Amino acid sequence: MENRSILTLIVPVYNEAEHLAQVVQALMEKAKTLPVQCEWIFVDDFSNDASLTVLKTLQRQYDFKIIVQENNQGKGAAVIRGIEAASGDFIVIQDADFEYDLSDVARLLEPLIEQRADVVYGNRFGEGSFQAHWTWHYFANRILTILSNLLSGIHLSDMETCYKVFRAELLKSMRLQSKRFGVEVELTAYLAKVSIRIQELPISYHPRTRRQGKKITWKDGFAALWHLFRFNWFTSVEQAYGLKESRPRASDS
Repeated sequence: MENRSILTLIVPVYNEAEHLAQVVQALMEKAKTLPVQCEWIFVDDFSNDASLTVLKTLQRQYDFKIIVQENNQGKGAAVIRGIEAASGDFIVIQDADFEYDLSDVARLLEPLIEQRADVVYGNRFGEGSFQAHWTWHYFANRILTILSNLLSGIHLSDMETCYKVFRAELLKSMRLQSKRFGVEVELTAYLAKVSIRIQELPISYHPRTRRQGKKITWKDGFAALWHLFRFNWFTSVEQAYGLKESRPRASDS
């Protein structure tokens, strides 16, 4: 049997019961087209609907791992739990909805598999992307990305994208703190503190509304402003990685 790399997909779940079965089934089918083996970790963030029941039912069919938070803590906290449990060579976060297309991950993996990058961001706003965005979220994302670029020194087109594919050893070396959506800002800020190779590639995006279950709000947008300064200016590399002498660097391969 061919020895392939393993991609860990971490899926935070909070009150997604209405469409969760369809989402999971679609993800499992599309995962078959990826050029890697897949390790799935679903983190239920103390849902108060039937999300956990749905996951446990589907687990018997698809054999994925379920982590249950003891109380509702937010996406960032769920991501951190998933990273701790991950055993793959690469790690990506996958939302429990249809906003992102898992088929795009195959293209994002190429630079990592070919040892040309340590992190690959999926750009929802680039040429070749499917661009359909709600106005408020579009401008909030653009403003936060510009500020992130100025503060971190990394020029990105879409800092807030969910699709960031990491080499596992790099992501696991981070001491992430954000409990909610600030984790996106924190991840980029920490990358700027070390010597690594980052690429961006276009992806498709199909945004949903709050009525359809979108969780992020304007409050998270304002919180992100504080996170930008906190993690870029007021967090040292030692605090970000827990290292005093050596720092994570790009692969020598």
